[in-house]
Amino acid sequence: MRKIALEEHFTTPELAAHVARPTHSDALFADVERRLADFDALRLEMMDRTGIARMVLSVTTPGVQGLRDTMEAIRLARNANDFLAREVSRRPDRYAGFAHLALQDAAAAAQELERAVRDLGFCGALINGQTNGHYLDEERYLPFWERVEELGVPVYLHPGAMADQPAMFAHRPEIGGPVWAWTAETAAHALRLVLGGTLTRFPGVRIILGHMGETLPFLLWRLDSRRQFDLGETLPPEALPSAIIRRSIKVTTSGVCDPIALAATLQALGEDNVMFSVDYPYEDPDIAAAFIDTAPLSEEVRAKICHGNAERLLGL
Repeated sequence: MRKIALEEHFTTPELAAHVARPTHSDALFADVERRLADFDALRLEMMDRTGIARMVLSVTTPGVQGLRDTMEAIRLARNANDFLAREVSRRPDRYAGFAHLALQDAAAAAQELERAVRDLGFCGALINGQTNGHYLDEERYLPFWERVEELGVPVYLHPGAMADQPAMFAHRPEIGGPVWAWTAETAAHALRLVLGGTLTRFPGVRIILGHMGETLPFLLWRLDSRRQFDLGETLPPEALPSAIIRRSIKVTTSGVCDPIALAATLQALGEDNVMFSVDYPYEDPDIAAAFIDTAPLSEEVRAKICHGNAERLLGL
């Protein structure tokens, strides 16, 4: 089955020092680093072997998200987008791009997104979590969301480092990073957009979450129940958290090669809202491809997940 993969990462020489290290293994991280910098033999051979016809590439976490110098973040993000555009232009049939944005300045991020979409041909943006403790539901980001809705492109909300270290993680580094903390942080970030009104104010915005939706598809009933209990009122159907999530959030299978989780996500969100991804080079593409090729699905649904939904959402 032909596949499009959406959560697939790279780095640039300038950003190589801004790469998270989610492993204690020197050998594993060295392999990640060489694959992040590669756009030729390693990546293309893997794509051919696993049936990935197209990769939508994005700067790996955290990129510029953690920088304090706003002008330097803007410069590095722009340079990364130009770098990616050159690589995409070499193989436009195999690669596409998500813009890297410096959310330190919402207006500058909006302008760079427009440049990336209109001039560079990118199909959206990927944002690596919070930016110096600021989350995307804040008022400062209204100009950014206005431009996202105007452009009609999705924003992939990807994990990044937490802004602080809560006591729950004290002395337990093994549950930090991608084991659990990144999931919790990204799910909370998405819920801020849902419960804070951003996705209601901008109903045309589409968010993508990786890792089978960062647990949110499995919690829809409880989100509705507890939100109404919290408010002490019955919400209209369209205002329920589950309704907003089903309307505005798409998910990918990146990093969750589990047919049970896939079945539950499809039941929760519907077959038009789930897309294939690997999370390369952090996950094994052979495992991801075998998983989606053999999952107990009809061929019609498999085709939607593997490429049809991404083609529609991203205009590929």
